[in-house]
Amino acid sequence: MLRRILESIVAVAAMTSALLGFAQDYPTKPIRIVVPFAAGGPADIYARFIGARLADALGQPVVVDDRPGAGSIIGTDLVAKSAADGYTLLMMSNTHTVNETLIPNRPYRLMRDFVPVATINYSDLVLVVHPSTGFTSLNELVRFAKANPGKLNYASSGPGTPYHMAGELFKAMAGVDIVHVPYKGSSGARTDVLGGQVQMMFDAVPTMSEHARAGRVVALGTTGKTRSAVLPNVPTISEAGVTGYEAVIWLGLMAPKGTPPQIVDRLNAEIAKIQNRPEVRQEWLSQGAAPMVMTPEEFGRYLDEDTVKWERIVKISGAKPDQ
Repeated sequence: MLRRILESIVAVAAMTSALLGFAQDYPTKPIRIVVPFAAGGPADIYARFIGARLADALGQPVVVDDRPGAGSIIGTDLVAKSAADGYTLLMMSNTHTVNETLIPNRPYRLMRDFVPVATINYSDLVLVVHPSTGFTSLNELVRFAKANPGKLNYASSGPGTPYHMAGELFKAMAGVDIVHVPYKGSSGARTDVLGGQVQMMFDAVPTMSEHARAGRVVALGTTGKTRSAVLPNVPTISEAGVTGYEAVIWLGLMAPKGTPPQIVDRLNAEIAKIQNRPEVRQEWLSQGAAPMVMTPEEFGRYLDEDTVKWERIVKISGAKPDQ
């Protein structure tokens, strides 16, 4: 019996030593960041931004792999089933904390199958309408929507995404009936709003502000607590009449469960260094995004809290995964 116990101790020690050596050598080959959303949206843009700088810091290429579909489930499940070695990471957003409630029959569970690595940034959304609607204020839109239930449509990048849930929260708080038109990604939704095929959309400030300033769309309100520095002349939706309204999009990185803590900590530290560079903070703020810097433990608590928050909103709004 004593010999077996000693053999087990030796085996565990050898395994621990091997893992420590593996983590210390990391990385020795390219790293892949899977983005479970369409190219051209905030997740794709900031994955490439972070990836390029991580590659410089780690001395290995960082490849961004866009795998959209099924409201982020296809790409997310791919990462959940990947080796827990730090070479496959997931770029995720509050779509994932929404989906914990909105889409119960997923092949993965966020906090069961992944470990938090690092938060990236957050940005306000902006509610825009096509100029052909004739709306110049949020009150005009709300009055029309109340008088004409179901006549207005809003585009989103798919069920459970921040764009979708911002719309459902708006409908619930403003007391209006507006039809959700889901797309497979934000680029397609944005294109059809710019073309007038769909009348309105909640979109991330960094990707829609240029179109608003150029007059291709009319910005009626931003979704933060305070006005956006990028669109200072646009009131918040709360200011404009839907008191207390707030919705943002945030991004973060996760890894498959079992990824060595030393690798998670290394990635977190390198990402924090990137976020804290003055030129990075300035560039993001000029785009309407703000860095989010958290330890993996803080990020884990944030994920738990955000999941509870969106569970309440999904139930209040009555949102469904096929709407």
